Amino acid sequence: MFRLGLGLLLLQGCGLVSSNAADVPLDLPAKPFSIDTSGWQVTQQSANAFFATSCNPTASSDVCAAAATAACPTNCTGSCDMGAHTCDLALQVAAHQMVNLLMDAPSLQSIADHSGLTITVDSVQYQVTDNTLNIATPPITVYVAPMSATQPSDPGVTAIATIQPVAPKAVVAAANLDFVDGGQAALAQAMSDFKDPFNVLVGATIMLDAGDPLPTGKLDATVQINAHASP
Repeated sequence: MFRLGLGLLLLQGCGLVSSNAADVPLDLPAKPFSIDTSGWQVTQQSANAFFATSCNPTASSDVCAAAATAACPTNCTGSCDMGAHTCDLALQVAAHQMVNLLMDAPSLQSIADHSGLTITVDSVQYQVTDNTLNIATPPITVYVAPMSATQPSDPGVTAIATIQPVAPKAVVAAANLDFVDGGQAALAQAMSDFKDPFNVLVGATIMLDAGDPLPTGKLDATVQINAHASP
């Protein structure tokens, strides 16, 4: 399993300027996330056996799915390569973290009883503080979701932003995530219902073909959402 303990961090941004003196910066505790490849438990021997599996992409067969289960205990799927007629391995990335604004942002309590409270998302940034991964990460999608959702495929999940690929062993200073169309508004809407906790999810897929190196190592990072509330 590609273990990813997502961390969200809603902080008062340095230099955050607001035209309204009554605005309240949201100041949540830092919560890191990590990508730990040891969770997949894929060995070179099991990977070699998987990639040696023959398949017919036009037949209704689960041969690659069965082979993936044998090669990787959790969070892996197999598909048949149309040209090579051998199986490709998909390593799934998925994690979620609860955001509870009333618990994590005590400053919000001062205006929590105001009607028509508006949450504005100023920016979303991430940092990679340590990275021993031997491969580049794929683009990682960030989502908002109801508390009942823990997977990107669950109902009610909305993509908000993308973390661009991180090179092997690279660290990244504070950098902006790329919002998808409507993503900033979707995040603001989730935060505007501030009395109801919600989940933030991340998801991605690493595709492996025969001959590709097995992922090893771990990446540690933080995600920072700069926002403020207006009564």
